[in-house]
Amino acid sequence: MTIRKTCAIRVLTCIAGATLVGTLMLPRSVVFAASENDCRRLPSHADLKAALTAARQASNGGFNLDMWGSIVNRDGVVCAVAFTGADRGSEWPGSRVISAQKANTANSFSLPGLALSTANLWSAVQPGGSLFGLQESNPVNTAAAYQGPSAKFGTATDPLVGAKIGGVNVFGGGLAMYNASHVLVGAIGVSGDTSCADHNIAWRTRHTLEMDFVPGGVGPATHPDNINYQGLVIVPSLAADFSHPICAIAGVDGVSAISAALPPTQ
Repeated sequence: MTIRKTCAIRVLTCIAGATLVGTLMLPRSVVFAASENDCRRLPSHADLKAALTAARQASNGGFNLDMWGSIVNRDGVVCAVAFTGADRGSEWPGSRVISAQKANTANSFSLPGLALSTANLWSAVQPGGSLFGLQESNPVNTAAAYQGPSAKFGTATDPLVGAKIGGVNVFGGGLAMYNASHVLVGAIGVSGDTSCADHNIAWRTRHTLEMDFVPGGVGPATHPDNINYQGLVIVPSLAADFSHPICAIAGVDGVSAISAALPPTQ
């Protein structure tokens, strides 16, 4: 486990030092609240629900399913959980915790000058990859994940709010959140469809919430933490090292063009 952690640290340091020097030399900052439960710099439950619902209604290249979305602050504390359907049974029940886990992952492995989406992690954590084992490193807080009452799931008083969910998720749907001052304040996670559709919905939700002032990542300057699709990116390249499978449906790629046309970060 020590070898894996050392490798992960070296890889992330290499990315930051070798490929993003210009970005990282800019003044960047990160917010740690006086209280771990401080969510004042992040969107409210109502804001999240409205933005998530609007994003889910767009064409996203998946099965057109209802979604769960979660936001965590920079300390990994859950600040909001919402769903888009009529009630908590309109979405995959398991995706509630997955959405929070994705938010935790994007927050945990992004930095003031380097954003890594959960989609960016997929290739690197496969056997033989530079971050293999990362998904085993921060277990989900099961006591928080399954605490009731279930009737409050997805509401402003969801039992996850105020808890650290933990967990590492390594497929699309989690994005770090940077405010208009380019300050890293937390992350959003979305789950409920294919992982590629989850990414697209998360991206549009973050954009609507105006939390996409992203300083840099492993993708192009206009979309630094966008999903890099295997088979479409140049090999070898940094994007290929941090790539993700295309979520084909019945063998048809109906998603990559949508991801490519997502709004640029600010």
